[in-house]
Amino acid sequence: MPALIETQALSKRFPNHVAVDAIDLRVERGAIYGFLGPNGAGKTTTLRMLLGLTRPSSGHIRVFGDNLATHRASILRRIGSLIEMPSLYPHLSGYDNLRATQMLLDLPRARIDAVLDIVDLRNDAQRATHEYSLGMKQRLGLAHALLAEPELLILDEPTNGLDPAGIVAMRELIRELPKRMPLTVLLSSHMLGEVEQIASHVGVIRDGHLLFQGEIGALHQRFAPELRIDCDEHARAKAVLASMGLDARDGDDALHVPLDAQPASAINRRLVDAGIDVHALHPVRADLTRMFFELTDAGATA
Repeated sequence: MPALIETQALSKRFPNHVAVDAIDLRVERGAIYGFLGPNGAGKTTTLRMLLGLTRPSSGHIRVFGDNLATHRASILRRIGSLIEMPSLYPHLSGYDNLRATQMLLDLPRARIDAVLDIVDLRNDAQRATHEYSLGMKQRLGLAHALLAEPELLILDEPTNGLDPAGIVAMRELIRELPKRMPLTVLLSSHMLGEVEQIASHVGVIRDGHLLFQGEIGALHQRFAPELRIDCDEHARAKAVLASMGLDARDGDDALHVPLDAQPASAINRRLVDAGIDVHALHPVRADLTRMFFELTDAGATA
């Protein structure tokens, strides 16, 4: 079965830099696909090309099995999106903002209440949107994107700028969406911790290059948890760890070894017996920075 989204050697070049460099993106139907990368990595440019907002310099895009270049209108009717901040009429209520879109698209009026329930804004629907918090505005923007019952939802940094409570609310909302409707979600983010809590699949992009693509479990296997060792005398400590069969790496002013390769108590005892002061040992998950460097060093491509 063909993927819902497939790109071939998709590129976007500007006069002074290459924003997206020959990426082959593949998003399966029913997935929540997290598109990870730092600011300026090429995430937003890629999403804008998928939505027909930016013309590719080269490459091909297929969505729902059709070529975006020749079936743009029919494809976009089946997509909902939230790119950057939602555009709202500040003097209108949340309900009336949705009403304007519902009338423009000639949709059943019942869809307004349906999406307000989905994004948990029914009780605030009659308030003017200039009174909304940033999180409420984002949820109303998501309601707009869901109004026409899309098959594909594309979100660009949906938690960006939100406070912790807003991030949790948006994360839970996105995670539940495919359970409430037949929907595939493609969302971009620079926060690994957020994406890995909701995504089934992930793509990692840096400097316009797609470094990794696959199920989130495959990413976890490739970047297993580590034991962080805060200690003095790193050179001597690495020699002691090597004698235990552990290949320690430097990072964040500490040493890191694979978690569970040796009991933490045994590692601590050997280092202390060697006269090395150990200040702390604790498990850590791989962060995005480590992934970028290791994927780049390995010369990995999607």
